[in-house]
Amino acid sequence: DMALHLSISLLLTGLTGQSLGVYSVTTVTKVSVKAGDSVSIPCLYHPKYTSHVKCLCQGYYYEFCSYAVKTNWQSSGRFLISDDREKKVFTVTIKDVREGDTDFWCIVEINRGRDVGTYFQMSVTRGKNRTLYVDHQEVTGFIGEQTTIQCYYQNSGQAKWCRVGGPCVTQSQGSIDGTTVFINETLPRVFTVTMSGLKMEDSGWYWCSRGDLQMPVQIIVREKPSTSKFCLLSGVVMIVIISLSLLIFFVILSSLIWFCIKRQSKSWLITVKANFIK
Repeated sequence: DMALHLSISLLLTGLTGQSLGVYSVTTVTKVSVKAGDSVSIPCLYHPKYTSHVKCLCQGYYYEFCSYAVKTNWQSSGRFLISDDREKKVFTVTIKDVREGDTDFWCIVEINRGRDVGTYFQMSVTRGKNRTLYVDHQEVTGFIGEQTTIQCYYQNSGQAKWCRVGGPCVTQSQGSIDGTTVFINETLPRVFTVTMSGLKMEDSGWYWCSRGDLQMPVQIIVREKPSTSKFCLLSGVVMIVIISLSLLIFFVILSSLIWFCIKRQSKSWLITVKANFIK
């Protein structure tokens, strides 16, 4: 279907695949989304397009698609876009997905030239059924530790874990950019991906893949808060708690002493007054 789509598109424009720019922008080919949900799609681009305007265009044919959002103007509706120029990826988010949200293009505008872009398809499902999905599209991990992603599926095909625009792991164990990846398929209708020994360079977009579907997942790797800082903070909190406790204790003690003195003084005045009357 995709080959036919591109063939028709190229016949209409007389362009080649290379000049269309399909190799200059990389994204998913097909994602499964439940109607009413939101989904984020990463679009990687060539470094030479860092300063160019990025767009999300809706429609089956590249030549006739309509722009939903651009980086130089934001839509007030369901479409969002952000450009990470350091990592050379722009991310489009489609909120409140509808059944008609099926065909899109990630596009880079070229001044005084033909734009470059690549097509992706969304399979929109109704009810509770989702063919391939994850709990969260954004996952945080710490340097030197591991992070786990569960990919739920209803379709058939090989389980894969891929870096967008990079290599894939298709076996139970492999590596991506030197980081070990384990794929566990012991549970029914779910395969678990574990990335261990995380590095800061592992931050970026990946996808779960099963059959002809992919689901993007953004991995964010951070430094783990140091134990010394945690201990220092805990010590400061403890000092504050002790100080407040002592303050409350002295306030209560002072109130009791003041109450006792006042009561004793009142009793002494009554005794003096009684003796004076006698």
